[in-house]
Amino acid sequence: MINVSKLKEGIVIDHIRAGHGYKIFQQLGLDRLDDVVVLMRNVDSEKMGKKDLIKIESNLDLNLEVLGLIDPHVTINYVKNGERVNKVSLTPPQTVTGILTCKNPRCITNHERITDVKFHLVDAHTNQYACEYCDVRTRL
Repeated sequence: MINVSKLKEGIVIDHIRAGHGYKIFQQLGLDRLDDVVVLMRNVDSEKMGKKDLIKIESNLDLNLEVLGLIDPHVTINYVKNGERVNKVSLTPPQTVTGILTCKNPRCITNHERITDVKFHLVDAHTNQYACEYCDVRTRL
């Protein structure tokens, strides 16, 4: 088993569904950070079986809307002096703006310059959102 040292200060994104860690890594732009970032995939978990985990040795502002959209069951742990000082549990955002694109080829958002298209949560269990213009359901 690979051992990664304890984080002294930064953020741990935990309880990521196995296989979704890289998607979160990309969407948050963690590859562009100059700080130490560790992505661990398929880590054994009693609760989940397997999970992904991201450790960030920095206190950056995370886009919780993106995280809640990709995997609404993640937890974010903020660490200071080697100890967790705050734990945030996410839920799927009710409205997502400017992140999703409509899958409907006839939707006006795919033909006109419409910025910041809103999608509204219609099913939290399947993480499906509906386009505000044509009501077609989509997922990230």
